[in-house]
Amino acid sequence: MDRLKLMETFVAVSQRGSLTAAAAAEGVAPAVISRRLDALEERLGVKLLVRTTRKITLTFEGNAYLEDCQRILRDLEDAEAAVTEGSARASGFLRVTAPAGFGRKHVAPLLMGFLRAHPEVSASLDLSDRTVDLVNEGVDCAVRLGGLVDSSLVAVRLGEMRRVVVGSPAYFRARGVPRSLDDLSRHDCLSLVAQSGWDFFVDGKPVLFKPGGRFACNDGAVLHDWALAGMGLAWRSLWEVGEDLRWGRLVSVLDEFAAPPVGIHAVFPQRRHLPLRVRLFIELLKEHYSRPDYWDKSE
Repeated sequence: MDRLKLMETFVAVSQRGSLTAAAAAEGVAPAVISRRLDALEERLGVKLLVRTTRKITLTFEGNAYLEDCQRILRDLEDAEAAVTEGSARASGFLRVTAPAGFGRKHVAPLLMGFLRAHPEVSASLDLSDRTVDLVNEGVDCAVRLGGLVDSSLVAVRLGEMRRVVVGSPAYFRARGVPRSLDDLSRHDCLSLVAQSGWDFFVDGKPVLFKPGGRFACNDGAVLHDWALAGMGLAWRSLWEVGEDLRWGRLVSVLDEFAAPPVGIHAVFPQRRHLPLRVRLFIELLKEHYSRPDYWDKSE
């Protein structure tokens, strides 16, 4: 049997977690997938997978072989894309990860449109606030916010985001509008647990304000909801509150003291030839995120 097909089957089963899922994706019977795995293990003379009725677990040898297979298949895709770039259509499996809140609002809708425009591409989107290991987890592209840690990964700047202090019109009618950073100490500030503080710039110098108040939460979406409900002031990213500002549900204050914006980046493993599907998706993100009006009109 074709060695490449055996490798592709092994990778598909490992990534999807079951023979049934891999078979459904390819449109064959699970028994076909099982026979391919048997043939691969017989060829290599090692056990790659421990299969039970409930789950599939990679052996030590299986984990090592999976990394090599993923690298070989990526290199093959890159080689093919390099020689057919002028006429090729995007195809294959696209693996993307992004922070949960941002990804839900600003990556998932664009990925949906991308898949509609490129019917030969399939995709998985991992929404997680942890820093995903792109190489070891076989991820093509990560969308990351803020400063980047130096690494061997490649980063493309997609756009900028900034944070603003916001409150509801009802809150400002009841408590007044802060005009300076000193005024913030007299307001209810909605704090994100474990956050060092709110960043501002005064006379060209960075200033860190440590909010105090009755309300704190470890979930930024809750702080957003509390601000809408008039519970206090929140320091939120424009990607989250842009639509509320546009429609007047929230009002930003102290904008003249806002810290400089930070970058939104696409990060991916170092490769000589980026697969067409990855490159086109990154270009789509950049097209949207680089437009200032996108953050005011997105929903």
